[in-house]
Amino acid sequence: MASAELKIEETLWAAADKLRGSMDASEYKNVILGLIFLKYVSDSFEEKYEALSHDEYADPEDKDEYLADNIFWVPVEARWSKINSVSKTPAIGTTLDEAMIAIEKENPSLKNVLPKNYSRPQLDKTKLGETVDLITNIKVGDEANRKTDTLGRTYEYFLGKFASAEGKGGGEFYTPRSVVSLLVEMLEPYEGRIYDPCCGSGGMFIQSEKFVEEHQGKIGDISIYGQEFNPTTWQLCKMNLAIRGIDGNIGTHNADTFSNDLHKGLRADYILANPPFNISDWGQEKLVEDSRWKYGTPPAGNANYAWIQHMVSKLAPEGTAGFVLANGSMSTSTSGEFEIRKNLIDNDMVECIVTLPSQMFYSTQIPVCLWFITKSKAKKKERNHQGEILFIDARNEGFMADRTTKEFSKDDIKKVADAYHAWKGTSETKYEDVAGFCMSAPLEKVQEHDYILTPGRYVGLEDEIEDVEPFEEKMERLTTTLSEQFIQSHRLENEIRKALGGIGYDI
Repeated sequence: MASAELKIEETLWAAADKLRGSMDASEYKNVILGLIFLKYVSDSFEEKYEALSHDEYADPEDKDEYLADNIFWVPVEARWSKINSVSKTPAIGTTLDEAMIAIEKENPSLKNVLPKNYSRPQLDKTKLGETVDLITNIKVGDEANRKTDTLGRTYEYFLGKFASAEGKGGGEFYTPRSVVSLLVEMLEPYEGRIYDPCCGSGGMFIQSEKFVEEHQGKIGDISIYGQEFNPTTWQLCKMNLAIRGIDGNIGTHNADTFSNDLHKGLRADYILANPPFNISDWGQEKLVEDSRWKYGTPPAGNANYAWIQHMVSKLAPEGTAGFVLANGSMSTSTSGEFEIRKNLIDNDMVECIVTLPSQMFYSTQIPVCLWFITKSKAKKKERNHQGEILFIDARNEGFMADRTTKEFSKDDIKKVADAYHAWKGTSETKYEDVAGFCMSAPLEKVQEHDYILTPGRYVGLEDEIEDVEPFEEKMERLTTTLSEQFIQSHRLENEIRKALGGIGYDI
């Protein structure tokens, strides 16, 4: 984790501590996320305002100057300087509510999205003001932070810190940026409809748009559709997309994807998702005869295979889905799950499986993998790879970004994505199996392995580097090195004895 991000998170934790005791744990993040959003839009606005103030031909109060750069127009009453000026007064709650109302009025995409209950009596105004003072000291919306998923990272942070306090299970996790980047680099969503049935804070959409921009594509060539069950997260996603000027359809409200599909007629060209892991109470008893269960009825105790089949049902004829699941999904023999996996494999829909390193997720140690499913392995722009599944073992990739969290570097992402594209025939590189890393296995081999999709079963062990140094030369080199180290050891020992003797120690 970058040091700047660590500073932001430490400040946010301090801000949450200020409010501890004055509200339920589940409310902490709601209050602070609203403040962070306000600070984000104010930072970007004020930075642009300052630049325009030094341009003799520009008017810093011209709303169009900001809209042209996808920067929110922030009216005077909503600017952070105004809010901070009353932080130590009882008016802070009312001022914040008025600021949120003013921003919604000026920016229709945020209508009914921002929190507007800071003036409620139950919220301690002294502590709220102290929280505002703390957030004043961090930059979240300036140019340096604008292209990173600051709001998403903030949400991840609060998920991790408050999950136990809220009594929630471990199923809902923010997807790390490097994992999203890997999914996007593999799927390459240049144009078409992109769908995420559990879109969280919108990270998949943001990285998809970033991918198109970086590859000189046209943002207008992709359409974004999503759905989110958690009302706070749905609001956060709306904020996140609005900040970036992304016009996405995530429904007019939050809703359960299984029981209230908001995009029933949608057939997506790309699906990117990180469904909640191993959710047990997903309402299976009400959906036993659902038409989405074409390959078998998912068990009541785990929603993993319900998510898989929901996404399959949403794919266009040549669409591809890439999604994160817990490792258990690759080998589970639970009644129903094995049958569904078998049917998906026998129908040649599983395209690629990638196992990820441990410690990739900030708020869970559950080991995960990536699934890629398609309705057609004989697409017009690809090699016909019918009857094959690509297995990639990426457990040895990545680096420790801090003491507890691993991330993929750009080279790690490129290594995995390049293997996938070479195998599909969408690059000029010829695909080759690499022992210990990747293998293209025929369906028959997977069937022989009882339909288990764990890449480690197929990629084998990494080839040992051939030792070409002659034995005699190696022995002489090692003996000489050992003798030199013994001599150095005796020399250091004598120096230590002399030093200790000089200060009166009898050795």
